[in-house]
Amino acid sequence: MAKADTRGPAPEVVEQAIHWMVRLRFDQDPADPATRQAFERWLALRPEHALAWRRVEGLGEDFAVLPRELARQALDDGPRRLRRRDSLKVLTLLAGAGALGAYGLREPAAALLADYRTATGERRPVHLADGTRLLLNTDTALDVDVSGERRVLRLRQGELLVEAAAGPQPIWVQGRDGLLRAESPRFLVREQDRDTVLAVHQGTVQVFPGGQGAAAATAVGAGQRLAFDTRQARVPADDGLDPWAWRDGVLRAQAMRLDAFVAEVSRYRVGLLRCSEAVAGLRVSGIYQLKDTDAILALLARALPLRVRYRSAYWVSLEAAVA
Repeated sequence: MAKADTRGPAPEVVEQAIHWMVRLRFDQDPADPATRQAFERWLALRPEHALAWRRVEGLGEDFAVLPRELARQALDDGPRRLRRRDSLKVLTLLAGAGALGAYGLREPAAALLADYRTATGERRPVHLADGTRLLLNTDTALDVDVSGERRVLRLRQGELLVEAAAGPQPIWVQGRDGLLRAESPRFLVREQDRDTVLAVHQGTVQVFPGGQGAAAATAVGAGQRLAFDTRQARVPADDGLDPWAWRDGVLRAQAMRLDAFVAEVSRYRVGLLRCSEAVAGLRVSGIYQLKDTDAILALLARALPLRVRYRSAYWVSLEAAVA
């Protein structure tokens, strides 16, 4: 008899469930039909979503750890409801009380409470008081501390392009895998599943894997890239993707494997996007507009021997073309 799979949902799925809990329980109008329908689509998309939701729903029992007045407002069924940012503070308090610790999340409330955020598929420019210009890519969260002698950017998740203004102090970027120190260059930094990738367009950036306690910094100059985690740094392999193209709203690929290209497109699209092993090794070249990911998939189907199968708008597969 086969054993049941007792593994819990992935941390990123639990984070999605937390987002939905905030929207459905604490937003100004949780009964909004469009929101409810979007939630139900997400819930039905994968069994793991339903499991994550059941577990996150259980956090309701942990409201006992909140200050009495805040808990009473949060659970109020009347017209008075917490503002969205106040509802996120509830999650912060739950996290501090240990209610979220069992799910293996990396600062879930910190990303939700970040100074600047982008949704899936969104790009957002930010101009700081010191003249530094930022561009946040899809699904990115960032905290900013630029005051007096401090110029610190805390990347909570996602991808960030920085055009640092000259100043008396260097600009620091703090991320999951380490620290970056720059004077006045142009660079981008992207957190991936297993590491962080830095690309420098102008100037020099010093990388401290694991943070300031790193034994030595690695200098990365114009035209160079570096991948690093908390222990080490390396030059990443060229996968055929132009790392700068997204700033112009496009993906630019040169002989890129289809599975890698599809993974990149999926960053800008809500739902599940996959390609089968039968077509994973096909090569993709061209420039594709990010504003319409369905159009990208249609172009792939015309250029390559594959078909696009829509199980729903949120569950799409690329498969070998039927002869």
